[in-house]
Amino acid sequence: MVSIRGAITVDNNTKEDILKETKILLKDIINRNNIDKEHIISIIFTATKDLTAAYPAISARELDIVQASLLCVQEMNVDNSLQKCIRVMIYVEGDLLQKNVTHVYLKDAKALRPDLSLK
Repeated sequence: MVSIRGAITVDNNTKEDILKETKILLKDIINRNNIDKEHIISIIFTATKDLTAAYPAISARELDIVQASLLCVQEMNVDNSLQKCIRVMIYVEGDLLQKNVTHVYLKDAKALRPDLSLK
């Protein structure tokens, strides 16, 4: 089992933007890591306190990730932290080794972990 991290920022606190950007992030993680959706065990989503219009997990269900356990929680509110940000941690079973995982950070979230997003 491996864990894969990722994050993306959202332009507006709307259901449409939250779901659209979360789908972009999930699709990118799945594609870059060649993941079979059936091998996804669970996904933890966090959202900053300024994103309240929708649960990001809805995007996973709309992408036909239906067997995995999904959890949405609020990201810690830290002074001067990145705003309108959705983070994910995906747990996947299979032959992928942790050292070969490609973590995905998009839009303004690239600043969170440039060391991981360069792979």
